[in-house]
Amino acid sequence: MALKNKLVPNKLTTLIMVIIVAGMSQGMLLPLLTILLDRSGVSTDANGLNAAALYIGIFSTMFFIEKPVRRFGYKPVIIVGMGLIITATCLFPAWQQVGFWFALRLLVGVGDSALHYATQLWIVTSSPKEHRGRNISLYGMAYGMGFSLGPIGITLLKAGIWVPFLTTSSFFLCVLLLLTKLPNERPERGERVEAVHKRATKVAAIAWFPLITSLLYGYMEASMNSNFPLYGLRIGLSEPNIGVLLPVIGVGSLIMQLPLGIWSDRIGRKKILIASGLIGALAFLCIPFVGANVWWIGVLFGIAGGMVGSFFSLGLAYAADILPKHLLPTANVLASIQYSVGSIAGPLIGGIAIRYSNVASIFYMLSLIYVIFALSGLMFRRENSV
Repeated sequence: MALKNKLVPNKLTTLIMVIIVAGMSQGMLLPLLTILLDRSGVSTDANGLNAAALYIGIFSTMFFIEKPVRRFGYKPVIIVGMGLIITATCLFPAWQQVGFWFALRLLVGVGDSALHYATQLWIVTSSPKEHRGRNISLYGMAYGMGFSLGPIGITLLKAGIWVPFLTTSSFFLCVLLLLTKLPNERPERGERVEAVHKRATKVAAIAWFPLITSLLYGYMEASMNSNFPLYGLRIGLSEPNIGVLLPVIGVGSLIMQLPLGIWSDRIGRKKILIASGLIGALAFLCIPFVGANVWWIGVLFGIAGGMVGSFFSLGLAYAADILPKHLLPTANVLASIQYSVGSIAGPLIGGIAIRYSNVASIFYMLSLIYVIFALSGLMFRRENSV
């Protein structure tokens, strides 16, 4: 029975490929749809609201996704999630209307949330204890890699509006064929434990500082992918340049993820998070001062992404250090919810700020919130759990 439940290489490889393609899809859709709506004359705040629809779909799904996974298993839920994303992606170029796209983005969010929840849980429950951390790291790196590659799809617009959408859908269909070959599995049923709200209250009281990282990561990721195209167009950057610059944040995160993790093991996660937040804040603050210089923006994006692009994983690792083991699943759910809240807030706040303040305000706000985060870390006192 134990052998049956182990994560064999083919399963891990297939699930990692699913996550790479899902990251590519999300990384492409956010900036691509923002650019297309801006072309059609949609205001920046309405554009930001439309972008937030994806994260509203992700957030709402977290409240009901556990039951279908327990009832039907991992594979059917992932397949349904992929089906929703493929359907919505193919429909985007069919009718470029704001309300229609809002509904499609909600659909993508639901599919994306179902796909990620089931895939992450499948990897965690199927991995042997001695390889669980490594496999989850691979999951995070796979998503980051896909998300970084996604904005390159903007360059496909030159071949026609349908091309980027159909290209992404074809990648999904390829991994879907591989996924159908895996045997289905279901999560094990555990013993009855205390009420969810009590566990959530305990987690928030003990690990509020580590969990803020998921909120900030969601805000930064969604804000950059939804609002930076608007910023870039207004300062004179071309669409291909925007498509090339956006992945640099993800590349910086991929490069620094392992070093930051190793350093956090040696000198403490709180110190690394505070230092990373301050350096990231400085990098974001400097971006408006380099104008439309693509190289300097790229350098600053790489620094910022390298410093704060690992916030989600470092925050969960820090939470695992200080929380009792039985509260870790609840911490993961809270982190996912906070990520969704940040992702919804990012495009909305950024779009409003660009319209009613100035175009550089998105970077000033990012810098400010990371400085506030670092200062709050100085007040956080919690000993590691035994």
